[in-house]
Amino acid sequence: MRSDYLKGMYHGLPIGLGYLSVSFGFGITAVNAGLSVLEAVGISLTNLTSAGQVAGVAIIAAAGTLIEMIITQLVINIRYSLMAISLSQKVDGSFNTLQRLLVSFGITDEIYAVAIAQPNKISATYMKGLILTPMIGWVCGTLLGAVAGNLLPQMLTATMGIMLYGMFIAIILPPAKKQHSIILAIGLAVAINTLLYYCLPMINSGFAVVISALLSSVVTALFFPVKEGE
Repeated sequence: MRSDYLKGMYHGLPIGLGYLSVSFGFGITAVNAGLSVLEAVGISLTNLTSAGQVAGVAIIAAAGTLIEMIITQLVINIRYSLMAISLSQKVDGSFNTLQRLLVSFGITDEIYAVAIAQPNKISATYMKGLILTPMIGWVCGTLLGAVAGNLLPQMLTATMGIMLYGMFIAIILPPAKKQHSIILAIGLAVAINTLLYYCLPMINSGFAVVISALLSSVVTALFFPVKEGE
């Protein structure tokens, strides 16, 4: 069992190192939005979703409503439910209900990819180790970024804060090169968000992201439906 735990930590180490640099940008973004260092770290400690956290901070900064926060987080993070369902077919008999709930907290795109790629069934001990190192990297990076945001010059922190958005671009570009549907979805989302920003400025920025994502997804699904069995 201990070997499984150490194996999980080892497999999660590259993810943790990547999260360390990315969450540094989130820490800066959070303090620039008016949050304290403790609040920024608390968000990363209780959430493990980069896009959701950034959108949440934007809603907080804009004094958005709880309804906006709930809908935004639901839309952004609902994919994790699908990952969890898929991953549930990969786990062995060592998982009980409590362990399934605890592990579900730590499912991210990268952690899911590593776990699902394992050749054999995975144990609860392995998943705990796999989640631990990325979580440490995410929280520590947020702490460092939040502290740096309070100490470094505003011009420098504003520049470093774009690292998080660089990660999002790096995620969408490779599949966009292969599928025209993704390019359409991205372009529509950008266009709709821009229209909302200039034509309906009273709409909260976080809620505008939800509207843009939903409309672009619906249009893309109509023009590029996924065939049965794909």
